[in-house]
Amino acid sequence: MLALRNASLLEACNSIMTEKGVTEMTMNNPYQNYQVNAVQTASPGELTLMLYNGCLKFIKLARKAIEENNIPARNENLIKAQNIIQELMVTLNMEYEVAKSMMTMYDYIYRRLVEANVKNDAAILDEVEGYVTEFRDTWKQVIQINRQRQYAQGGQA
Repeated sequence: MLALRNASLLEACNSIMTEKGVTEMTMNNPYQNYQVNAVQTASPGELTLMLYNGCLKFIKLARKAIEENNIPARNENLIKAQNIIQELMVTLNMEYEVAKSMMTMYDYIYRRLVEANVKNDAAILDEVEGYVTEFRDTWKQVIQINRQRQYAQGGQA
Protein backbone atom coordinates (compact mmCIF):
# COMPACT_ATOMS: atom_id res chain seq x y z
CA MET A 1 0.00 0.00 0.00
CA LEU A 2 2.83 2.39 0.88
CA ALA A 3 4.61 1.58 -2.38
CA LEU A 4 1.41 2.41 -4.29
CA ARG A 5 1.11 5.78 -2.52
CA ASN A 6 4.79 6.54 -3.17
CA ALA A 7 4.39 5.67 -6.86
CA SER A 8 1.30 7.86 -7.01
CA LEU A 9 3.17 10.80 -5.46
CA LEU A 10 6.07 10.32 -7.86
CA GLU A 11 3.68 10.18 -10.81
CA ALA A 12 2.01 13.42 -9.69
CA CYS A 13 5.34 15.21 -9.31
CA ASN A 14 6.48 13.92 -12.70
CA SER A 15 3.22 15.24 -14.13
CA ILE A 16 3.96 18.68 -12.69
CA MET A 17 7.42 18.57 -14.25
CA THR A 18 5.94 17.63 -17.62
CA GLU A 19 3.54 20.57 -17.34
CA LYS A 20 6.56 22.79 -16.70
CA GLY A 21 8.00 21.61 -20.01
CA VAL A 22 10.61 19.28 -18.55
CA THR A 23 10.87 16.53 -21.15
CA GLU A 24 13.59 14.20 -22.31
CA MET A 25 14.31 16.54 -25.23
CA THR A 26 15.03 19.44 -22.87
CA MET A 27 17.25 17.52 -20.48
CA ASN A 28 20.36 19.42 -21.60
CA ASN A 29 19.43 22.20 -19.20
CA PRO A 30 21.25 21.67 -15.86
CA TYR A 31 18.38 23.23 -13.88
CA GLN A 32 15.89 20.83 -15.45
CA ASN A 33 18.25 17.92 -14.77
CA TYR A 34 18.33 19.03 -11.14
CA GLN A 35 14.52 19.15 -10.99
CA VAL A 36 14.16 15.68 -12.45
CA ASN A 37 16.77 14.29 -10.06
CA ALA A 38 15.10 16.01 -7.08
CA VAL A 39 11.77 14.36 -7.86
CA GLN A 40 13.20 10.94 -8.59
CA THR A 41 15.29 10.84 -5.40
CA ALA A 42 12.81 12.51 -3.05
CA SER A 43 11.29 10.75 -0.07
CA PRO A 44 7.50 10.39 0.08
CA GLY A 45 7.43 13.32 2.51
CA GLU A 46 9.46 15.49 0.16
CA LEU A 47 7.21 14.53 -2.76
CA THR A 48 4.19 15.61 -0.72
CA LEU A 49 5.91 18.92 0.01
CA MET A 50 6.54 19.35 -3.74
CA LEU A 51 2.84 18.77 -4.39
CA TYR A 52 1.85 21.44 -1.85
CA ASN A 53 4.32 23.88 -3.42
CA GLY A 54 3.01 23.07 -6.89
CA CYS A 55 -0.56 23.63 -5.76
CA LEU A 56 0.37 27.01 -4.27
CA LYS A 57 2.15 27.97 -7.49
CA PHE A 58 -0.92 27.17 -9.60
CA ILE A 59 -3.23 29.04 -7.20
CA LYS A 60 -1.01 32.13 -7.50
CA LEU A 61 -0.93 31.84 -11.30
CA ALA A 62 -4.73 31.49 -11.33
CA ARG A 63 -5.08 34.62 -9.18
CA LYS A 64 -2.84 36.52 -11.60
CA ALA A 65 -4.95 35.25 -14.50
CA ILE A 66 -8.13 36.48 -12.76
CA GLU A 67 -6.54 39.92 -12.29
CA GLU A 68 -5.60 39.98 -15.99
CA ASN A 69 -9.00 38.60 -17.05
CA ASN A 70 -7.23 35.68 -18.74
CA ILE A 71 -9.93 33.01 -18.54
CA PRO A 72 -8.00 30.19 -20.26
CA ALA A 73 -4.98 30.63 -17.94
CA ARG A 74 -7.24 30.82 -14.88
CA ASN A 75 -8.99 27.62 -15.88
CA GLU A 76 -5.76 25.78 -16.73
CA ASN A 77 -4.05 26.67 -13.46
CA LEU A 78 -7.07 25.93 -11.29
CA ILE A 79 -7.47 22.53 -12.92
CA LYS A 80 -3.80 21.82 -12.17
CA ALA A 81 -4.33 22.84 -8.53
CA GLN A 82 -7.45 20.64 -8.38
CA ASN A 83 -5.50 17.70 -9.81
CA ILE A 84 -2.87 18.08 -7.11
CA ILE A 85 -5.51 18.17 -4.38
CA GLN A 86 -7.06 15.01 -5.84
CA GLU A 87 -3.64 13.35 -5.82
CA LEU A 88 -3.15 14.31 -2.18
CA MET A 89 -6.56 12.78 -1.43
CA VAL A 90 -5.60 9.50 -3.13
CA THR A 91 -2.40 9.20 -1.11
CA LEU A 92 -4.08 9.45 2.30
CA ASN A 93 -3.92 6.36 4.49
CA MET A 94 -7.49 6.26 5.78
CA GLU A 95 -6.54 3.88 8.61
CA TYR A 96 -5.54 6.97 10.62
CA GLU A 97 -8.01 9.44 12.11
CA VAL A 98 -5.94 12.43 10.99
CA ALA A 99 -6.28 11.24 7.38
CA LYS A 100 -10.06 11.44 7.67
CA SER A 101 -9.81 15.05 8.83
CA MET A 102 -7.38 15.85 6.03
CA MET A 103 -9.72 14.23 3.50
CA THR A 104 -12.51 16.54 4.68
CA MET A 105 -10.26 19.58 4.26
CA TYR A 106 -8.93 18.43 0.87
CA ASP A 107 -12.50 17.91 -0.31
CA TYR A 108 -13.42 21.40 0.87
CA ILE A 109 -10.36 22.91 -0.83
CA TYR A 110 -11.15 21.05 -4.05
CA ARG A 111 -14.76 22.30 -4.08
CA ARG A 112 -13.61 25.86 -3.38
CA LEU A 113 -11.13 25.69 -6.27
CA VAL A 114 -13.95 24.62 -8.58
CA GLU A 115 -16.11 27.45 -7.23
CA ALA A 116 -13.30 29.99 -7.72
CA ASN A 117 -13.01 28.85 -11.32
CA VAL A 118 -16.75 29.05 -12.01
CA LYS A 119 -17.20 32.40 -10.25
CA ASN A 120 -13.85 33.91 -11.32
CA ASP A 121 -13.34 34.79 -7.64
CA ALA A 122 -9.87 35.69 -6.35
CA ALA A 123 -11.15 35.98 -2.75
CA ILE A 124 -11.85 32.24 -2.73
CA LEU A 125 -8.28 31.66 -3.88
CA ASP A 126 -7.01 33.74 -0.95
CA GLU A 127 -8.92 31.49 1.43
CA VAL A 128 -7.73 28.27 -0.22
CA GLU A 129 -4.14 29.48 -0.43
CA GLY A 130 -4.20 29.99 3.33
CA TYR A 131 -5.24 26.39 3.94
CA VAL A 132 -2.74 24.92 1.50
CA THR A 133 0.04 27.09 2.95
CA GLU A 134 -0.84 25.85 6.43
CA PHE A 135 -0.71 22.22 5.25
CA ARG A 136 2.60 22.86 3.50
CA ASP A 137 4.18 24.57 6.50
CA THR A 138 3.03 21.80 8.83
CA TRP A 139 4.38 19.18 6.45
CA LYS A 140 7.74 21.00 6.36
CA GLN A 141 7.89 20.80 10.15
CA VAL A 142 7.08 17.07 10.08
CA ILE A 143 9.93 16.47 7.63
CA GLN A 144 12.34 18.48 9.80
CA ILE A 145 11.31 16.60 12.96
CA ASN A 146 11.73 13.25 11.22
CA ARG A 147 15.20 14.25 9.98
CA GLN A 148 16.23 15.35 13.47
CA ARG A 149 15.03 12.04 14.90
CA GLN A 150 16.87 10.13 12.20
CA TYR A 151 20.13 11.97 12.88
CA ALA A 152 19.68 11.57 16.65
CA GLN A 153 19.45 7.81 16.13
CA GLY A 154 22.69 7.76 14.18
CA GLY A 155 21.11 7.73 10.75
CA GLN A 156 18.88 4.75 11.41
CA ALA A 157 15.32 5.09 10.11
